[in-house]
Amino acid sequence: MAAETETQPQPQQMEEQELKYLEFVQFATIQALMRCAILYSYAKERAGPLKPGVDTVEEAVKTVVAPVYDRFHLVPVEILKYADRKVAELDRHVPSNVKKVSSQARSVVSDVRRDGVSGFAKTVYSKYEPTAEQCAVSAWRRLNQLPIFPHVTNAVLPKAAYCTEKYNEVVVSSAEKGYRVSNYLPLVPTEKIAKVFSQN
Repeated sequence: MAAETETQPQPQQMEEQELKYLEFVQFATIQALMRCAILYSYAKERAGPLKPGVDTVEEAVKTVVAPVYDRFHLVPVEILKYADRKVAELDRHVPSNVKKVSSQARSVVSDVRRDGVSGFAKTVYSKYEPTAEQCAVSAWRRLNQLPIFPHVTNAVLPKAAYCTEKYNEVVVSSAEKGYRVSNYLPLVPTEKIAKVFSQN
């Protein structure tokens, strides 16, 4: 029972072990090491006639590197903790607007971790689409005030509409045929674009 209480870290020790600012570096390093390990395992399995030689070299490297690793494996973590503490000291001198951007970036990273990239992209799209529409309409109005722009648009717009319609048809038909790439290609919302610009 006494051994169990000694091995469990205290709450204060847990806070010291967690990184406040540079957690993303640790996360990225772990991800990179995992990918390298998977790649190495894959290559080792497919070494074919070289596999006994690879095993021999691997054992030799383990024999040499193991004592060094046992002695220095905590050094990168300690350096990261030191850098994290220094960032915390610098944090006192950073202007509040930079801190706001930093917290927004952390929020974005946590959202991407939670929802995945595609889920996050859908959230951002739905959040900023109305603003983007307003900006596009405003820019369209300003450009239409230029003397030559309406003539250029009258010449280019039918071709652009035709090309976007053909693009949409190709994407839809490739999706019906079962091509996976078509799942990643967006359709151009021609009706919505026409509706937005005709209203204004």
